[in-house]
Amino acid sequence: MNHQPTGSTLHRCWAEIDLGTIRSNVARCRELAGNERRVMAVIKADAYGHGISSVARALASDVDFFAVANLEEARKIRLSSAETREIPILLLGPAVPHEREGIVAENFSVVVSSQEEADAFAMIANHLGKSAHLHVMVDTGMGRIGVLPESLKEFVHHLSQLRSCRLEGIATHFPSADEDRTYTTEQIQRFRTLIEGLHLPDGCQIHLANSAGLIGYPDAMNFATLVRPGLAIYGISPLPISDPALRPALTWKTRVTQIRHLPAGASVSYGRSHILTRPSRLATLGAGYGDGYPRQLSGQGAEILIAGQRCPLLGRVTMDQIVVDLTDLSEFASVHLGDEAVLLGRQGDGEITVTELARKAGTISWAILTGITSRVVRVSV
Repeated sequence: MNHQPTGSTLHRCWAEIDLGTIRSNVARCRELAGNERRVMAVIKADAYGHGISSVARALASDVDFFAVANLEEARKIRLSSAETREIPILLLGPAVPHEREGIVAENFSVVVSSQEEADAFAMIANHLGKSAHLHVMVDTGMGRIGVLPESLKEFVHHLSQLRSCRLEGIATHFPSADEDRTYTTEQIQRFRTLIEGLHLPDGCQIHLANSAGLIGYPDAMNFATLVRPGLAIYGISPLPISDPALRPALTWKTRVTQIRHLPAGASVSYGRSHILTRPSRLATLGAGYGDGYPRQLSGQGAEILIAGQRCPLLGRVTMDQIVVDLTDLSEFASVHLGDEAVLLGRQGDGEITVTELARKAGTISWAILTGITSRVVRVSV
């Protein structure tokens, strides 16, 4: 154990991002999709907490498209390197009106759900002397955005009349691919039937397979030309079934800041929700909900890895610190101030998975990863 951290590890709380693992995960996604299909890497929300600029640079030669949520994220990718400037970028959500001109001027692609949106992009593209690159989102059950199925044929025809707009793709989204297999299977078939009834321009991309679709529903790829994995890129399956070829790319670490011995009857953290029943050796760690470690883990049996062993979280998670119990560590484990503690990921033979943390916090893996705050330093390894 290194008790004197040096160089890039001089951090109180940090996340190590294995970019090589992310590239391997993308290769696995391409394998699952079939090499005849393109891959759109979803790197919105700071690449699910992994760092949008560094992930974009790492994947510049491995993917065909990037997908983000808004104009600001798209611009970050373009600015990250010369290589990323050549890759098409799709904004997956509706553009706010003031974003539209920038989207057209800077040659980004965008999802549209209504004629009003399409007409607005056409007007801007005409004014700029450019072409608006549009993907039609179809609402087959998500109920969030999208053209309703009964209006799709008319909408696609309307787009074909807008000379300054290019229909680059048509897509839908799964609301419950990780929960309701029957509904999702029927949804795939409904979308396929809709597509078969359309006259689409050459090169129009058809896409619906997110990570769950890619892993659990191979039929979602049979008629698609593109897949858009998100969570799987970072090595996590959204389904109960996992793919052993996918490996988590993020390890979240902090440091031991205090080691104390407290007697039986002493209380730990706010609210005195934990009272020691025995003399205990405790460690205070330099992380809390201000770093994104969920307060909902308080009292839920969460554990942290120290010296490769699981140590129980005691009491409530506070903004900047948490307390763990070292009392039951094996006699061979020595712990010192400044030692690494792993909140998420591997240490020695132990592992804390994002699925485990999400379950104990009563949330989902996406929320854990994207909830890691900017105070946590990202270190590419």
